[in-house]
Amino acid sequence: MLGLVLVLVACGVPGVLLLGLVRDAAGRPAAGRDDRGTAAERRLGERMAAQLDRQAAALLNGDRAGFLAVAEPAARPALTRRYAALRALRVTAWRPAADGVPAAVDRRPGEWRLTVTVGYCFVVPGCAPSSVELGTRWRVVGDAEPRLTAVEESRATPAGARPWEVSDLAVAVGKRAVVATTPALRAKLPGLLAQAEAAARVADGYAVAGPPPDRYLVYYAGRAEWQRWYGGGRPKWTAGYAVGVGGGRHDIVLNAQSLTPTGVDDLLRHELTHAASLPDGGYADRSSWWLVEGLAEYAGADGQPVDRYEGLAEVRKLVRGGWNGRLDALAPADDAADDRVGGAYGIGYLAVRHLVDRYGEQRVLDFFRAVVHERRSMAEAADEVFGEPWSGLHDDCVAYLRAVAG
Repeated sequence: MLGLVLVLVACGVPGVLLLGLVRDAAGRPAAGRDDRGTAAERRLGERMAAQLDRQAAALLNGDRAGFLAVAEPAARPALTRRYAALRALRVTAWRPAADGVPAAVDRRPGEWRLTVTVGYCFVVPGCAPSSVELGTRWRVVGDAEPRLTAVEESRATPAGARPWEVSDLAVAVGKRAVVATTPALRAKLPGLLAQAEAAARVADGYAVAGPPPDRYLVYYAGRAEWQRWYGGGRPKWTAGYAVGVGGGRHDIVLNAQSLTPTGVDDLLRHELTHAASLPDGGYADRSSWWLVEGLAEYAGADGQPVDRYEGLAEVRKLVRGGWNGRLDALAPADDAADDRVGGAYGIGYLAVRHLVDRYGEQRVLDFFRAVVHERRSMAEAADEVFGEPWSGLHDDCVAYLRAVAG
């Protein structure tokens, strides 16, 4: 089904996607320390930070041996995979920074844990970096330099582990888009990149609060990766989603198992429009779901006549089957039936389409910015942007979509 896509995570609220660390009894502060740690802990943290800086320099210089040199042998296979994935994505910035001081691991003498936040860029050297918070584990023996024993996956809800943390990646880079998948699906990359480049040209027009993203990063997930990347667990009807990763950037994930050849273009336009139009921290008001998804569906339709929209049958079924007529109550539940989901997306599309037909794209984008970015009420935004009360406009949108549905 075309357009059945999701930017909302969990209960429809993406929230501020600051990635964090699972803090499951990995370490504890030493006795007698202040908020900045003991002097010994601070010195140890500085030594660990120096090791991470050496590793970052090696990564950016393409020096795999140097990247692995700070680690114990048992940690090197996982680090080798991560190095290869980051290099394939053309990493241009990697800036680790310690968050606090090391904590001693319970009942493991000489083992320590340090939380690290990494700012990173791909392809574009001077980008505003995305960020990820990771747990690092270390072994310290005497006066020797600390040795990295493990880098834990980022697991913060709702984002979860980035694909480059956990998978081998094959990557194709274009002028506006980067597409990555597993080696098993490498043959899909040329076609996907061409489609993503075309979708990017459409999505760029929906950057409502500044320039469009420097690159759109699209991950194409096989069955196992769909369940693991960014925490998995999406509703069963989801074909793709956008997830905020900081730096004004949203990564896109497509579900290879649920896509049809004819549906990829619409889906890419939809999801890349989310990446272009949404604020860095997502949006927290479920009542504006119809506007967020309606704009993305409008972009996905790419100017086709309303009567060719493929979700009209689902819209008709939902309109006739008990929908209460409120746009602010339109968001489907995670376990909703496919036709209920399709109808909700279609209603959002038709409402946005009606506003565009009446006021033009620019004023609708201004309305979107006021509601989604500036978090103003629909009533306040409609009065300012359209010069009309929202209650009347809402009813006009509903009357229009009911007429289209027949």
